[in-house]
Amino acid sequence: MSYKDYLKLIEDIRYHDRLYYVLHKPVLNDEAYDAIFQKLISTEKEHPEWVMSSSPSQRVGELPSKGFEEVKHSSAMLSITNTYSEEEILDFLVRMQKVANVEAFFTELKMDGIAVSVTYKEGFFFQAATRGDGTYGDDITANCSMIASLPLKIVGAPPLLVLRGEVYMPHIIFKALNHERELAGEEIFANPRNAAAGSLKLLSPLLSAQRNLAIIFYGLVDSKAVDYQHAVPDYMVSLGLPAMPEYKFCKNVADIMAFAEEVHKKRARLPFDIDGIVIKVDRLSLHDEIGYTGRSPRFAIAYKFQAVTTETIIKAITLQIGRTGVITPVAELEPVLLAGSTIARATLHNEEEIARKDIRVGDHVLIQKGGDVIPKILEVVKDKRAADVPIWKMALHCPSCGESLLKDEEGVAVRCPNSKDCPDQQLERLIFFASKDAMDIENLGIKVMEQLFQKGIVRRFSDIYSMDREKLSILTGFKEKSILNLMAAIEKSRKTPLHRLILALGIRHVGASTAAAVASFAGSLEAFRKLQKDDFRIIEGVGEIVAHSLASFLSEPINQQELDLLIANGLEPLEKVPVRTDHLFSGKTFVITGSMQRYSRSESSALIEERGGRISDSISKKTDYLIIGKEPGSKFTKAQKFKIPILTESNFLQLL
Repeated sequence: MSYKDYLKLIEDIRYHDRLYYVLHKPVLNDEAYDAIFQKLISTEKEHPEWVMSSSPSQRVGELPSKGFEEVKHSSAMLSITNTYSEEEILDFLVRMQKVANVEAFFTELKMDGIAVSVTYKEGFFFQAATRGDGTYGDDITANCSMIASLPLKIVGAPPLLVLRGEVYMPHIIFKALNHERELAGEEIFANPRNAAAGSLKLLSPLLSAQRNLAIIFYGLVDSKAVDYQHAVPDYMVSLGLPAMPEYKFCKNVADIMAFAEEVHKKRARLPFDIDGIVIKVDRLSLHDEIGYTGRSPRFAIAYKFQAVTTETIIKAITLQIGRTGVITPVAELEPVLLAGSTIARATLHNEEEIARKDIRVGDHVLIQKGGDVIPKILEVVKDKRAADVPIWKMALHCPSCGESLLKDEEGVAVRCPNSKDCPDQQLERLIFFASKDAMDIENLGIKVMEQLFQKGIVRRFSDIYSMDREKLSILTGFKEKSILNLMAAIEKSRKTPLHRLILALGIRHVGASTAAAVASFAGSLEAFRKLQKDDFRIIEGVGEIVAHSLASFLSEPINQQELDLLIANGLEPLEKVPVRTDHLFSGKTFVITGSMQRYSRSESSALIEERGGRISDSISKKTDYLIIGKEPGSKFTKAQKFKIPILTESNFLQLL
């Protein structure tokens, strides 16, 4: 592996860390993530001279959350190394015996929730914090105080008691919460961990309390109360604290694997999610002697279960039409419980994917929800296929408007070209316009927009801004409070930044970075409306295809009329975004070197300045960060000399 490949690997891991720890929307299952992380470890062992302090191997990957104060942990809160192999467990046991003559181990459930540190002072609940980066975490004391299973006062505790535990959402609560969100037209949570994370980070403790989270404790920090890990659960219970319900004292790999098998059989019946077991050296006094890496304790290892699979039947293959007309086949499944949630649908991506896996209606299929993320069809159980089942073929006409479907020039995507009159495309564009990524109109979720569209209240963007109480009152389930909340959200969105409006318009090929570049170039909505194809061509990052798409959009009288109506209904996009003071860039000095991919250097500078940061052309001891693109120059070497933190473009985008 080259040094360039190593940097790319770090970028990839940081990207997935952000999806998992911060956004709680991972796209990789645990096995896939662990595989690329192990590749990083192996590479750094081969090339120790490459290892940077900012490498994911040197620290935990969670970033602080907006709206929460940071607190420093009394003792580093690290992440346990994972394995899926019995052989690696045996290696761990042998290593522990060599290092510290360890003969006994303690095994317990590996909860799939949110790790927290909880402090009691003089028997009273004092503070709670997330893991964060292992040294600092978010102060979630107020929200944790609302967890019913966490006692606010305990009897018999030492003056200072620091505990480690896991906040989770019970399956029954998760199911009810998603049902409520679906009815409200809100995005449902992918799994209980995401729901727990989102609930724990709500800025209102009262709202957090309504989520009915629970907590289990499994660790003591710097405590002299017990000498062995196997005594910890009983000690917790004696204090009135919720403790780990399943555990076992083990002496060898056979004992450990027997416990793993026992837990695996119980997994589906447990009231919360787990993804394996944790194996720890039992004698607590040996933990410090055995030591730690920058990321993980050496005295513990997690044995994770393989991704869960189950069998079900494809009842139908339906077509989902996106806002740009792209047709996506979706498998409608016989509902089946998988990893704590009921699965009834799975995307099939495209016609080629269906042909490659030879998927047909009526097939028995194996589905997987690796890491409890998005379900996918692994394979067809061919020996259960009925005779003469026809091969699935893509429809020739749009199921929404009847227009003949066309294949993109690339030969993969199938598209409905009827962008103006296809009902499904119209609805999807409206949903996107109001979405968090675009105009960010709270309380105007999918279900609400579907009602507005079906009742003929909203058919174009400007209709959103001409709605009144009378129109909203006919929506099913909408009472006075719901109406007022939605009207307030719509009012707030009238003064959205210009780049959000450009993105929200749904112009083909125009993503967030292009919208930002165009908004920066134009400066105002009035100027944007007058731009021609040649103007777009000179904007850095805008190619011929995108320039043509933008110019075509603005040349259509119907689109200019729609912009007129938006303005007439009070839309006043912000031409200059106010400088923020709450961002971690605020007050920091940045230097940029090398060519950037997503944003140009000028665009990156503008984004930093919007967040309160400063741009400098030269490296000095006062520089806080150097951002490196492709082919960085001498500034890279100078920054290393001064030990200035270095951000790849991926790191920069994550922090942005």
